[in-house]
Amino acid sequence: MIGRHRAALFATSTMTGFGIASWITRTPAVRDELGASIEAMGIVLLGLSIGSMIGILGAGALVRRLGTRPLIVLGGALPVVGMLLVALLAPAQAAAGVWAGLFLIGFGSGVAEIGLNVEAAAVERHIGRPVVPMLHACFSLGTVIGGAAGIALTATRTPVVVHLLVATVVMAGLATFAAVNLRPLPRAVAADTTTTGAVATPRLRSVITVQVLLIAVITLAMAFAEGAASDWLPLLMTTDHDAPEVVGSLVFTGFALAMFVGRSAGTPFVTRFGRAPVIRVCAVVGAVGVLLVVVSPNPVLTAAAAGVWGLGIALGFPLAISAAGDHPTDGDRRVSVVATAGYVAFLAGPPALGFLGEHLGLQTAMLVPAALLVVAVVVAPATRNAVRGVERGAPVPAPSASAD
Repeated sequence: MIGRHRAALFATSTMTGFGIASWITRTPAVRDELGASIEAMGIVLLGLSIGSMIGILGAGALVRRLGTRPLIVLGGALPVVGMLLVALLAPAQAAAGVWAGLFLIGFGSGVAEIGLNVEAAAVERHIGRPVVPMLHACFSLGTVIGGAAGIALTATRTPVVVHLLVATVVMAGLATFAAVNLRPLPRAVAADTTTTGAVATPRLRSVITVQVLLIAVITLAMAFAEGAASDWLPLLMTTDHDAPEVVGSLVFTGFALAMFVGRSAGTPFVTRFGRAPVIRVCAVVGAVGVLLVVVSPNPVLTAAAAGVWGLGIALGFPLAISAAGDHPTDGDRRVSVVATAGYVAFLAGPPALGFLGEHLGLQTAMLVPAALLVVAVVVAPATRNAVRGVERGAPVPAPSASAD
C-alpha cells in the first residue's frame, strides 16, 4: 500500500510540473490567439499568480480541517479543468475564460503543493527513508518533459488547442491514477489536541518555534533562488549577453535538468551524511553558481554557472521540508508553515528582483539570492533533528495512531 500511495504522490507532482511547463511554452501562441496587448496579457497571466497565492496561503488551514487527501485530489482535478478551459477558450478569444482557466491551474497547483509536501513528509516518518527529494524531482521531471514537448510542438506549428488538449489528457490520466491510489497514513495525536474533521487540531501549543522559523528561512532562500532562475535566467542571457532567445531557453532547460539530477541522485548523500551537512554544501554550491552568473563575462560561462546554480539548490527545499516534518505529532502543521514560506518566496521573489534589476541591472540583482543562500548556510544546523536522536537523514518513525 505504501508503494502505491507514494507513486500517487509522485504522479501528482509530475502532473503539476508537466501542466505548468505545457502552458509556459505556449504563452506566446496564446497571446496571439487572444490578440492581446502586452498589458492585456499581463492581466490574463495574473490569473495563474493569484490562484497560486490563494491556494498556497489557504492550504494550511484546509490541511488541518480536511486532511491531505482532499487537497491532493482537488489539486489534481482543478489544473485539468483549467487546462481544458485554456485549450478551448484561447482560440475563441475569450480572455476572461483563459484567466479563469489559469486561476484554476494556479489554485489547484498551490493547494496540491502543500498537501503533497505534508503527506510526503508523513511517508518519510513512516518508512524511515527520504521521500520529499524524489517528490520534487518528479516535479522537475514533469517540467522538463512538458517543456521539451512544448518546444517540439511549437517548432512543428501544432495548434494551441491540439497541444493543450493532449496535455489535458495526460494530466487527467496522472490525476486519476493518483486519486485511485492515495492512501493517507495514520497520524499521531498530541495529548493537548482535539480531533475535528480529518486531522488533529492543537489547542494550546504553537508550532512556530525558533527552529521552525530557521527552517522556513532555508525554504525561503532556496525557493527565492529557484524562482529567480526560472523567471530571469532567459532574460539575463538575452539582455546582458545579447544571446538569441533560443539560447536563453536552453540555459533555463539546463538549469531545470541540473535540478532534476540533484534531486533524483542526491538521496544517498542525505542518508550517509544527514540533512544539515548536505543543505550547507548545497547552499554554498548554489551561492557560487549565482555569483558566477553575476560576474560572468560571456554566455558560455553563464550557462555553465546556471547548471551549478541549479545543482546546488536542488535538494535544499525538499530537505528543509523533511526536517520540518520530523515531529511525531506536529509534523503536518510544521511542514505546512515551512512550505508556505517557501512557495510565497517563489512567487513574490521574482517581481522584487525585477524591480531591483530595472534600477541596478539583472546581474547585480542576482546578488540577493546569493546573499540568502549564504544565510541558509548559517542556519542549516536547524535541520538536524526536531526530535532528539534523529539525524543522518532518517525521518521520525510514525507511531501508530488515529487515521488522517
